[in-house]
Amino acid sequence: MNESHDVVVAGAGPVGLMLACELALAGVDVLVVERLPEPDPTLKAGSITVPTAQALYRRGLLPRLRERQQAVLDRIAAFAAAAGPGSGAPAGPPPRRPVGAHFAGLMLFADDVDDTDPAFAGLGPAADIRLIDQQGIEALLADRAGELGVEVRRGVEIDGFTEDAGGVVVECGEQRVRASWLVGCDGGRSTVRKLAGFEFPGLDPEITGRQAVVEMTGAEEVPRGWHATDTGIYVYGPTPGRILTVELDGPPADRTEPVTAAELAGSFQRVTGVPVTITKVLSATRFTDNTRQVPEYRKGRILLAGDAAHVHSPFGGQGLNLGIGDAVNLGWKLAAVVHGTAGTDLLDTYTRERHPIGAWVLDWTRAQVALMRTDTRSRALRAVVAELLATIDGATAVSARIAGVLHRYDLGDTHPLVGAVAPDAELADGSHLGEHFTDGNAVLFDPAGDPALGAAVATRPRVRLVTTKPIESHDLPSMLVRPDGVVAWAGNDPAGLRAALDRWFGAA
Repeated sequence: MNESHDVVVAGAGPVGLMLACELALAGVDVLVVERLPEPDPTLKAGSITVPTAQALYRRGLLPRLRERQQAVLDRIAAFAAAAGPGSGAPAGPPPRRPVGAHFAGLMLFADDVDDTDPAFAGLGPAADIRLIDQQGIEALLADRAGELGVEVRRGVEIDGFTEDAGGVVVECGEQRVRASWLVGCDGGRSTVRKLAGFEFPGLDPEITGRQAVVEMTGAEEVPRGWHATDTGIYVYGPTPGRILTVELDGPPADRTEPVTAAELAGSFQRVTGVPVTITKVLSATRFTDNTRQVPEYRKGRILLAGDAAHVHSPFGGQGLNLGIGDAVNLGWKLAAVVHGTAGTDLLDTYTRERHPIGAWVLDWTRAQVALMRTDTRSRALRAVVAELLATIDGATAVSARIAGVLHRYDLGDTHPLVGAVAPDAELADGSHLGEHFTDGNAVLFDPAGDPALGAAVATRPRVRLVTTKPIESHDLPSMLVRPDGVVAWAGNDPAGLRAALDRWFGAA
């Protein structure tokens, strides 16, 4: 065995690639191994949340995000234009109301949301990015990983590993790779999680969902969008051939069996009542509402991120985004430990910060399944929730939660900014605060130019000092912002700043 790396990441999906990019940006030698020989083309998540868009924007990827979103918008527009009379699409005015999100298939319309609510303040230009599918994010991150020199080794399965005090020896077929750390980003059926012996408590599934992109005939009268029927939930669109069904008759007998055209057509007819013929399956998958979460995201030198650490139904589009949040939180911390600028206790904050966010997502997906049930009591509850979501207050509160703009970490500080993502203020030099994180470093934002605060970071090579004032008077205090965009300290006390610097970045 003569191959070694600082970190081995199992899984080259969006979470594994995001983590690898964060590590490589910080100068960590990282190897990504992936069992699939090619990227998975199966349709999965269809959108991203604000924290995901902001994370990529902070790394200089906003132009690429805009390009990919425009491609999705063009496909949606083409599908809408192709819908003629009898297609279920409105003909002529009034135009369709813009949909902001959904909760259990109940639409949250953008014009019902109060965008002046404080939750939506200071989000910056990345807040306009939403409609990018999982394949688009994965392709973008694969390109970025290549630019950063990350090696992604495909067609390689992890067969086992041996951990000792100094690292991990990872067995990949005939290969033996030594690393200081192993991170499982290998999905809900994670090999790393199973081999390491992580507990995975939760609830068993009670639904079968099917999502596919198909070519079919007979769907001319099927309305587009989300709909509840007496037998389940279905979605048609918003892109050509995309269908989704949810049936609440238990989990599938075997999720590993190929999804056939006959199975999809049968489910679509049972839920919609419309017989269709599916002539071609371009992409198909089954899913359930199995909800589980590991109690700790780290076990010795083994860490988990994304679906390897938590699984749930896809409702609300949180899975991809939850995993990206894990990677962004873990990346800079693991890099600091690898470089010896922080102790391993810094990694304990990874579970402490991310586990509550994961638990919240699991609860919200469970609640959505409850609203999808077809019994009389559940349908009565669904009607009540629909009335609440049709109000400005209800739509605004739920939209803010789904968008992820209310997420924050408890860092033990009562300042209202600490633990939240820093407001993305526009600065007098024409930049935004978020644009100063492209190198993966932390930022001390000190618009007052206090010499004492500047002196505190003068010997910190991984902390950038930004003293440019905001264009508008936001009454923003000086802030120490971590590489993941989270405010670690705010105020004007040099002693408090030095304590925060020591806590998060080690002694000077």
